[in-house]
Amino acid sequence: MAVSSSAQIRVVAQDPSVRVDGRILTALVSVPVEDAREGPTGHRVQVIDYDATTRTMYARARPLDPADPSDENIMGDPAFHARNVYGLVMATLARFEYALGRRVAWGFPGHQLKVVPHAFAVANAFYSPDSEALLFGYFDRGERTIFTCLSHDVVVHETTHALLHGLRGRFLRASSADQAAFHEAFADVVALLSVFSMREVVQRLIDHYAGRGSRASRKGAVSASALQPDRLKRSALFALAEEMVPERDPGGIGALRRSVDLEPDQNLLNRLEFRDSHRRGEVLVAAVCHAFLEVWVRRLQALGTDMVDRERAAEEGAGIAEQLLTMAIRGLDYTPPVDLLFGDFLSAALTADTEVRPNDERYHLRETLLSSCAAYGILPASGTPDGCWRRSDKQLRRTGVRFGSVQSDPTEMFRLIWANHRWLRLPVTAYSWVSDVRPCLRIEPEDGLPVRETVATCIQHVKITAAELGDYGLHPPPGMHPDTDIVLEGGSTLVLDEYGLLKFEISNRLPKRTDENACKRAQARLDYLFESGTYAAGSAFRGRLAAVHRLRSTQTASSRSEVW
Repeated sequence: MAVSSSAQIRVVAQDPSVRVDGRILTALVSVPVEDAREGPTGHRVQVIDYDATTRTMYARARPLDPADPSDENIMGDPAFHARNVYGLVMATLARFEYALGRRVAWGFPGHQLKVVPHAFAVANAFYSPDSEALLFGYFDRGERTIFTCLSHDVVVHETTHALLHGLRGRFLRASSADQAAFHEAFADVVALLSVFSMREVVQRLIDHYAGRGSRASRKGAVSASALQPDRLKRSALFALAEEMVPERDPGGIGALRRSVDLEPDQNLLNRLEFRDSHRRGEVLVAAVCHAFLEVWVRRLQALGTDMVDRERAAEEGAGIAEQLLTMAIRGLDYTPPVDLLFGDFLSAALTADTEVRPNDERYHLRETLLSSCAAYGILPASGTPDGCWRRSDKQLRRTGVRFGSVQSDPTEMFRLIWANHRWLRLPVTAYSWVSDVRPCLRIEPEDGLPVRETVATCIQHVKITAAELGDYGLHPPPGMHPDTDIVLEGGSTLVLDEYGLLKFEISNRLPKRTDENACKRAQARLDYLFESGTYAAGSAFRGRLAAVHRLRSTQTASSRSEVW
């Protein structure tokens, strides 16, 4: 990952349980250089190490210390724990900003995300929008204390929740089974690929699982048989949160999730058990993992059928992971702002990658991801052979619109949208607003030339009662009272090129009688919300993040291999 001005912090590479040569595996991560104070505290992250269970405030830690600590310091030094979460949060933030080509805000008004390494004595960790914080718990397992703040996967996972909330705030709202599962699935994808993108870590784990003591390994090569798909899938590389399973787990699987173990099946999403958001997200993660594994194994096979250079094997894996991770993050800009389905995200990721990296001949990553998702029943929403969104053929009227302002000012962007509401099929009777405007600068890897875009999102909603649903081509679910308040939502993502011309219009519009597809989607959303209890008094979807992670940490062993 290219960072213009960076420092390095040593962090735990996966979990303290993952050891090489008997030592906890660590790695250096790059973070942006800043005027960081003790805590560590910087312009985007503020580590506040207060334990609410014991009512203990730990001393503030120095921000930078790249030295390789001993296992005792890793496990028992609160200062290292503080630096570990600071380093991983800042490295994840830098990765998002590099992929998106701009600064990324958190999902709350402030600029600093609070991070609490020892928040409470509970086997849980979660992002709290209301507290503007990441909260990490700890728990006892036998004679050891397990700290979730020392899990690379858990820290990156929770940071991704906070970043995704800032990029697509409405994805935290109930809408569909896919949207309910997407936050967890996307955070898992980022956590897994973040580990794979560290070449040094991949190389050391390859050594570990391929038998470092062998004569071939000492010569810088490993047996190709040790890098077969089945053996790679069983390694720690594909496991999330190795050490985070409480002691009461009698199954002893050693990881909170191994999504890669979920075998391809085009009917998975139609099964009743995968209506549950915990399980449903596993399908998307499995599809991405299998795409990565297929591309990596294909590249390894090209290196040799007997022995494979270990450094080259790790380099190939890290390069593929870096590209796939960038594709996934960049795809967020090309998703509709409301009512997300897995197929929407797939088309978004494929389109985002095509725009910046047209040549995919080295990895054939887009083609592989498309086929892998199809094997799990995830089809692109675009309906095109390559899965990408169709380019817009609309030419927006710009009379009275100031081009310089439209690239950054939501009010000016709304003027442009209002002037073209008929062409964009946005009803003026709905309440409409531009939620954000994001100027982006991305670099094409082939020729190093910049790709400049402006990404804007427009939201619309109408508040009615259940008795009025017929006016929009919808009908109330059986059992819904006619006086129930209903909010119908629609939204569009507009992607403009550097000249202000419309490249893509990605919309989930408000339903109307003459639009069969919009009505079908809106009806499915309404039915899902009613069945999931959203219209019941006191329901709060945003509080699910803490509840979901708490549920995962207390699941019985029979399901822990696929949910946490």
